[in-house]
Amino acid sequence: MKSGQQDPQRLPRHLCADCALPKEVKSKVGEKVGLPCCHEIPSSESLRNYRVYWQKNTKEVVLAYSEGEKISDHDQYTNRTELDSKNLTLWISPVEILDNGTYQCVVQHLRFSHDFSPRVVCDAPVSLSVTADFSEPNITSNVINTTCESTEMVVTCSSHGGFPKPKISGVFNNGSLVWNTTWVSESSLSPYNVTGKLHLNVTKDVNLTCSVEYNGFVKSTSLLLTKTNDCIAPTMPPSYNVITATSIIFIIFLLAITLAARYFPRHACFHCSKNQDSMEEDEKESMKPPMICKMTSETSSL
Repeated sequence: MKSGQQDPQRLPRHLCADCALPKEVKSKVGEKVGLPCCHEIPSSESLRNYRVYWQKNTKEVVLAYSEGEKISDHDQYTNRTELDSKNLTLWISPVEILDNGTYQCVVQHLRFSHDFSPRVVCDAPVSLSVTADFSEPNITSNVINTTCESTEMVVTCSSHGGFPKPKISGVFNNGSLVWNTTWVSESSLSPYNVTGKLHLNVTKDVNLTCSVEYNGFVKSTSLLLTKTNDCIAPTMPPSYNVITATSIIFIIFLLAITLAARYFPRHACFHCSKNQDSMEEDEKESMKPPMICKMTSETSSL
C-alpha cells in the first residue's frame, strides 16, 4: 500500500446527504449490472485526484482505485468488475447469486499536502438484489380415497434452482390456497428448491393453479383435477305416476281372481248335478223288470 493510503477495511463511513441513490438495484443471474456511486468526477478533474473504494457489507473490498490505478480487488470479483472513470459506477458481469448484498461507494479527494490526509467526498450504500429464475412449477396429484360424492387426493407442487427464497400460492375453485411448504438450500446465498403439498376433496372436475413467487417474479402452472367415477349410482325411486298405475293394475288383478273364484265353482256344480240326475235315471231303468213279449194265438197261428 502506498504512503498516505488508508486501509480500505478501516475506512470511515460518512453518509452523503446530497447523494440521490436508488435504494435497491435488481439484476438476474448472468446479466450485467451497474451500481451507481454517490459522486461524479468533474470534467476539470480526473480519476488521478481521487481514491475510490467499492466495498461489500463494509468488510470486503470489491474494487479499489488510487490516483487512477487499481490497487485492490476481491478474488470473487476478479475479471468480473469495471469502474467507470467519471461517474464511478461499479459494473459487475456476469452477476452471480453471491453478489447479492449491500455495497458502499467511498470516494476520497486527495489533498497533496505534507500530511497526505484525503478528504472524504461521499460514502453511501446501495443494495444489489440478485434473482435466479425458478423452473416452471410441476404439479402432481395422488388419489388416496374415492366415494360417490368426492375424490380425496394429495396434490404436490414443486420448483427448483431459483433465488431468493420463494413462496408458493395457488387458486382452487376460485379460492386461494394455503400450501404446506418446505424449502431446501445449501446456504442463504444458494439456489432454493421448494415443494408445496395440499390435501383436497374434489367433488367435480376443476382446475388448480400453483404459483411460485420470488423477488417480484411469478412462475405458474395449472392442472385439471378429475373426480373419479368408479362407484355405482343409487337406484332412483319410482315416480308417483308409476306407483299409482302399479296399484291400479294390482287391484284389477285381485278383482279378477275374486270373480273367477266365484264363477268357476258354480259352473262346475251345475255340470255335477246334471250328471247326477242322468245317473239316477239310468239306475231306475236298469231296475225295471224285463218286458215279455206275449204273442196271441192269433198271431201265432199266422
